[in-house]
Amino acid sequence: MQNYDVIVIGAGNGGLAAAATLAEKGKKVILFERHNIPGGCGTSFCRGRFEFEVALHQLSSMGTPEKPGPLREQFRRYGIEEQIEWVEIKELFRVNFPDGTGISLPADRKECEAHLCKEFPQEKDAILRYFETVYSFCAESAAFAEKSAQSTDEPGAVKKTIMKLGFPKLYPTLAKYALKSTQEVLDEFFKAPKLQLALSAYWCFMGMPPSRFPWSILAKCTNIYMEDKPFYLKGTSMVMNQAIMEAVGRMGGVVRLNCGVERIIIENGKAVGIIDENGEEYRAKKIVSNISPLATYGALLDEKDIPESAREYLKPYTVGISAITCFIGLDCTPEEIGFTTSFTLNYESLNANEDFKDAYKLLPENDPLVATCYTVDDPSISPAGTSIITAGTLQYGEEWEKLTPEQYYEKKYEAGRRIVERLEKMYPGFSEHIEEMEIATPLTHMRYLGHPGGAIYGYEQDVMSSVFFFPAESMIPNLEFASGWVNACGFGPNYMFADKVATSLASEV
Repeated sequence: MQNYDVIVIGAGNGGLAAAATLAEKGKKVILFERHNIPGGCGTSFCRGRFEFEVALHQLSSMGTPEKPGPLREQFRRYGIEEQIEWVEIKELFRVNFPDGTGISLPADRKECEAHLCKEFPQEKDAILRYFETVYSFCAESAAFAEKSAQSTDEPGAVKKTIMKLGFPKLYPTLAKYALKSTQEVLDEFFKAPKLQLALSAYWCFMGMPPSRFPWSILAKCTNIYMEDKPFYLKGTSMVMNQAIMEAVGRMGGVVRLNCGVERIIIENGKAVGIIDENGEEYRAKKIVSNISPLATYGALLDEKDIPESAREYLKPYTVGISAITCFIGLDCTPEEIGFTTSFTLNYESLNANEDFKDAYKLLPENDPLVATCYTVDDPSISPAGTSIITAGTLQYGEEWEKLTPEQYYEKKYEAGRRIVERLEKMYPGFSEHIEEMEIATPLTHMRYLGHPGGAIYGYEQDVMSSVFFFPAESMIPNLEFASGWVNACGFGPNYMFADKVATSLASEV
């Protein structure tokens, strides 16, 4: 039996960051990962001469070396900032409309305001008021979070504070918009459907249609990406997570790859250790789970040790969406087939909420199509004269789980064919340049991530299940969570949330 200060389960983004922060603070920490590489979705794979990014679209909260954002500062503490070649993305995204027109948004507030006012002159005043509201909301939200962090009130008091009479006077924008959906806010400001779609593209980052996507998350995404800029990196997100894993070891932590956790040991109602898949026992003062609460409680605990309070606590939360993704290597440059922006969101109609309903079907039909091509921002990301395209639709896993193996392969390639046909319509000649292609389905994500339903965003992050209501509370003493299942999903948010969790734990062990 071995003893540690903290045991971390799962080397996804949150698990890696938690282990690195604990090691940085001098704690004896060990990280277990059942896969042979770290990163979870933050990794890559090779086909032919192409290395494909699995998941990263845009890395937030980086800032510049001169004006670092919180994530860059975190990486500096780990000693990995200079190990990575960062690629700044010049445009936030491009939205393509069904009539063949489209609009790209610059990664700068003033430039973006000016561009949108030129494209939609009849909505100029609303555009300027909207961005002022976005920035006021984020400033008030940050001030409220800082004040809440200084509070010694019991957990849950923050939620109660929102309803106090004095709150709207201190934080008027936050009070007005904190619990509104994206669609509600867009309808308040704008009449043009195209303008609404142009401003709301980040809904796909959370897997929720605008009618259910919390505007508070959209506002923060808009603010963060405009102020700290979106980034990518050479070598894919695998390079970043490999660097964090190496930092854990360099700072004195231990990483066990190819070694999953079989069971969490509970004694007197408290988590005291784990048994790994080889039957070895490890004890610790604290345990951090970077896998879903469903898998943590349901697969790593004996039935008798699962608190009824945990079952009740998680009842309101629904497993989120997965995806069908085509990883495509082209034998031409992006310009040759018309890609000009690294991240595009392509619509079949001007009603995103209606089109999103197709996500519940087996195969993509009118679903908005997300596509990335980072060769646009850095040609060296793929071999000279080539492009790497990642394109897909958000799709729930339920219908895929019903298929037989024979049906699965048939439907998998049918899904890929439909996505390529969509791309061919938007970028004529696209299919003639395909050199390599791999297709991932919700079952692919389920297999590699171990997530229920192949969920890529954890629980559904709608207005009443996120922001102030994430299921981050543990029902077992000494057990904490650090993944996108209990916080805003995404690379930057996961790294920073896990850093916060680990910093708190470090003061307790």
